[in-house]
Amino acid sequence: MRKNNFRITALTFVVLVFLSCPICPRAQVEKAPYPSMGPLDQYLIPDENAEIALARSAAPASISDAAEVMVLTRAGYVTVAKGSNGFLCVVERSWANTTDNPEFWNPKIRAPHCFNSAAASTFLPFFLMKTKLVLTGESRTEIAVAMKLALDKKELPPLAPGTIVYMMSKQQYLNDGGKAWHPHVMFYVLGDSGKSWGANLPGSPVMAAYDSEQQVTTFFVLADEWSDGTPGPSMEH
Repeated sequence: MRKNNFRITALTFVVLVFLSCPICPRAQVEKAPYPSMGPLDQYLIPDENAEIALARSAAPASISDAAEVMVLTRAGYVTVAKGSNGFLCVVERSWANTTDNPEFWNPKIRAPHCFNSAAASTFLPFFLMKTKLVLTGESRTEIAVAMKLALDKKELPPLAPGTIVYMMSKQQYLNDGGKAWHPHVMFYVLGDSGKSWGANLPGSPVMAAYDSEQQVTTFFVLADEWSDGTPGPSMEH
């Protein structure tokens, strides 16, 4: 089996579906192409097997074939395949973004993730709770308030050490600008930790983004290949 050559690299990159962006001015949000949620059918994948395959494409088969899989239904995410290796794969939708992101309601977004056990138990619950609020018709503002309250009241589990998530699907659609972007793996650290790691500074190879709503910093490791072993975009892209 070919081994992916992972490396951290500095790039000028698009804001991904799961990243925090600077707080968007009110006028910018109002002019966004997705000012409100569309019909739920636009966010669902009618073929359950297709969603399972897409979710598993987040990581190499050596990981995802034995992973648990959840799919989105009208009632929220449900488990449709049991796993045996501690990993859990899902296809996240647009509301994985922070609530101030212009593409928060973009129905085209499909972001396959494979979480290790630590990430599945302590990072994924934030997104699953957010999904429940979305499906009950809450507004962006109401969602932001509810999620902050849940964190403040410690109703969500604290981030566990050693959290890692694979996002190596060639089929991922992360936003209208970056689309598939690059195959990559993410590590999470509690709090705004980028500065202490020297991330995003001129000449630094470390790339990170802070999600102010989830209060977590994401560090990115780019891969040369997609999960199916085919070459990814040039690192200069």
